Amino acid sequence: MHNDSPFHRPHGRPDVSRREFLWRSGGGLGGIALAAMLRGETQAASVAPDPKSAFAFKPKAKRVIQLFMSGAASHLDLWDFKPALVKHHGKPSNFGEHVEAFQDGLGPWLKPVWDFSPHGQCGKMLGETVAPLGAHVDDIAFIHNVVSKSGVHSQATLQQATGFVLPGFPGAGCWVSYGLGSMNENLPAFVVLPDHRGFASNGVKNWDAAFLPSQHSGTVIYPGTDSPIADLHPHKAGSYITPASEAEAHALMASLNRSHAKTRDEDQRLDARIKSYELAAKMQLAAPEALNLKTEPAHVMKLYGLDRGPQTWPKEINADEEAYYFSQKCLAARRLLERGVRFVQIWSGNDNSFPRRNWDSHEDIQRDHGPLSNGMARGAAALIADLKQRGMLDDTIILWTTEFGRMPSSQGGKGRDHNPFVFTNWLCGGGIKGGIVAGESDEWGYKPLDRANPTQVYDIHATMLRLLGLDHTKLTWRHNGIDRRLTDVHGHVIKSLLA
Repeated sequence: MHNDSPFHRPHGRPDVSRREFLWRSGGGLGGIALAAMLRGETQAASVAPDPKSAFAFKPKAKRVIQLFMSGAASHLDLWDFKPALVKHHGKPSNFGEHVEAFQDGLGPWLKPVWDFSPHGQCGKMLGETVAPLGAHVDDIAFIHNVVSKSGVHSQATLQQATGFVLPGFPGAGCWVSYGLGSMNENLPAFVVLPDHRGFASNGVKNWDAAFLPSQHSGTVIYPGTDSPIADLHPHKAGSYITPASEAEAHALMASLNRSHAKTRDEDQRLDARIKSYELAAKMQLAAPEALNLKTEPAHVMKLYGLDRGPQTWPKEINADEEAYYFSQKCLAARRLLERGVRFVQIWSGNDNSFPRRNWDSHEDIQRDHGPLSNGMARGAAALIADLKQRGMLDDTIILWTTEFGRMPSSQGGKGRDHNPFVFTNWLCGGGIKGGIVAGESDEWGYKPLDRANPTQVYDIHATMLRLLGLDHTKLTWRHNGIDRRLTDVHGHVIKSLLA
């Protein structure tokens, strides 16, 4: 039977566009009014207030480096010394309550696998393997009572990276990019330097812009490789492409895209894509210079341990190898920051081969954490020293994190199970009061000492935004009728951290 309804879609034909539907169903001024009304509803569903409204404080920092240890680094073996574990090592563990362990890792108490010693004027106790950071503890604030909402890697990683345990929310760097914008129109505001062996749990969801405009997503860069940024330049097979022809192609694409966008003014995705294309074209000149580490003077390369090129490393996990690649990322991060990048995220430990090269040390803390932590500490110490000598540490926040901690009890004699109940973060620079501990864990490093007042990731994010001059309650984006923000509906500035 023939159907003249504007809603009828014959079999095999694609759905009509929304604009065509409105015209067919309304027509004339009625259709225009209906289209305007629906456009307003669409914009209300995902629209931002002016991010300038979030500026409420005098900023003490301009940029952020987040160091993310993927797999859950052990606070007990690196940062949070517990004499009780030394005293009761090997004795049956007793938590005083029923414990839901991820892999039933509730063996005897396990003392730190490395000796601890005091460092700096503050006397902060550090494990031997992270001793290279001892020279900088008077600039660092440690938080030993951080808690996670999940003991599952994917969810806990998302929480640290985005503020939520579910996917679909912008990364912290995306919010900073949205709130502050770029200081260099030729480079992205948010850059991600993954572990050279692969991505962490969730992959790109950790730094995706989600409902924010896509130009705020993290740009993935692999320093020290032949092609640090994928597809930035034409493939070598395209030898026929000249700079002039490429520029003409970009101009044509921009013209076509903007003509297309004019008919879809309610759809912000196309505008974000156009901006991404334009940024890619600008990066063809700016990025190679920023990532050319060979232009650094000899004393800087020596500081980072990069004065010798990469070697043929042994198959077993090796501290020198870890230090080389982590330091390479740290130096690249400094070069990007001084050229106007707002937020750089450095990832460590994303290889699930055996022996494992990530921080998820269920089997053997000493074997796994040793090279990773020593390599990280050497790179991070060089980064702090380099930023300090350039006067950049004063306005750069360094945030060290991981998704959760590890249990004070042993698993299989040498490993430790997941501990979402308490773990350590530390911050440095950019308005942070150094040489302090803000929040303690209990005598075992099992839960916060004050269980009623733990530190949440929301609090750390709120503090970071405060130091950047932003009020975390006002940096919002309206999405699906909700004013979304990095800190959800939570978060308090940790005032004891503020210098």
